[in-house]
Amino acid sequence: MSEARDPAPRAWQRMLSGRRLDLLDPAPRDIEIADIAHGLARVARWNGQTHGPHVFSVAQHSLLVEAVGRHIAPGCTDPDGLELLLHDAPEYVVGDIISPLKAAIGDAYRGVELRLLAAIRRRFGLAEPAATLGKLVKRADRIAAHIEAVELAGFTPDEAVRYFGDAPDLPGTVLALAEPWPTAQAEAEFLDRFHALCRT
Repeated sequence: MSEARDPAPRAWQRMLSGRRLDLLDPAPRDIEIADIAHGLARVARWNGQTHGPHVFSVAQHSLLVEAVGRHIAPGCTDPDGLELLLHDAPEYVVGDIISPLKAAIGDAYRGVELRLLAAIRRRFGLAEPAATLGKLVKRADRIAAHIEAVELAGFTPDEAVRYFGDAPDLPGTVLALAEPWPTAQAEAEFLDRFHALCRT
């Protein structure tokens, strides 16, 4: 006679849409873009340690990364843009954890983040990115971090280069995205960009 097994652990989060998301085993059907936009617009980059009356949210960072990625890789398709926009989407429920803490936590955090990202990709019809797209996302993310570090978080240009590498010359339309917005604007702009990219 086999012994009864303990049920798998769960970590439920009730979302504002009414969905009940298990963070340890997320189901694509429980992911809504409205929840992602709402959450990312309220998660502060740099732990809120930025200048200005508003936080610079992960929603805005995502818009900046997408714009940077399109500038440095002009052949980007809209699905590529969606991958860039959603690269930090898991943070709508797990928050923006700084890299040194991620490294200390290790696989415990990374596993949750990767499972959420995989469910988000399935929900919105995105394949696992090819190696070239994955490299583009990482490069655009580092360039965006460089811009934010200097413009918002008090880093000197030399410090930004040391931690994030060089940033290319970017047009004013891209750099303007590094200006912190009110929460409602960040949420609306993220949603608008998502829907624009999904029209193709």
